[in-house]
Amino acid sequence: SAIDPSRWVFQEARAGWVNHELQTYVKGVSPKGRKVAECKKGKLRIYTFREGDKIYSGRLYGNRSEGFKYGYIEARIKLPKGKGTWPAWWMMPVSGGRWPACGEIDIMEHVGCVPTEVSSSIHCKSYYHAIGTQKTAARKIAGVMDEFHTYALEWTPEYIKTYVDGKQLFYYNPDDYSQGRNANTWPFNKPFELKLNLAWGGDWGGMMGVDESCLPATYEID
Repeated sequence: SAIDPSRWVFQEARAGWVNHELQTYVKGVSPKGRKVAECKKGKLRIYTFREGDKIYSGRLYGNRSEGFKYGYIEARIKLPKGKGTWPAWWMMPVSGGRWPACGEIDIMEHVGCVPTEVSSSIHCKSYYHAIGTQKTAARKIAGVMDEFHTYALEWTPEYIKTYVDGKQLFYYNPDDYSQGRNANTWPFNKPFELKLNLAWGGDWGGMMGVDESCLPATYEID
């Protein structure tokens, strides 16, 4: 049931580290030895739970030495329930760089306070949420937290698309690529790494408060 360390790396971060989120991310287990992620029955499960006076959760990075550049990738995902949950499947450059100029691709995000809706977004120097210009698409999906749905990214030198159950959700192509890309709107020309995490509260996940009665929460990736 252990996470393969050659393929996935745990992020460690205190509460409030980003987006004013309430969880503490730990490397594999909480102080009392409770797992924040494991492989179980063929699925990756990421958990969020209270232990003492803190909320613990898991945030995993894909293999950081390589990443990938362009292609198609999909995952079957079942989302957690409860006001305060904020699961995401997203990407950042392997090489790092200052955000948002480095670029970010959010394949799938969901907040429990808007239970029927999922979204996809990109962030870059010209388009990001702090200045209200982010490029986003959202869709309501019945039973999105009750069953697995397939989320996908199609990424080429010309465009970025995302899909839910085979239907296009998001499309982004800001420039005439034949004339060369503008780095402020297209930093998506280098290897990116995959990320999976389950946040608790924060600027978006906690915009309507949090309900700890839904804890422990489980985010499942097939």
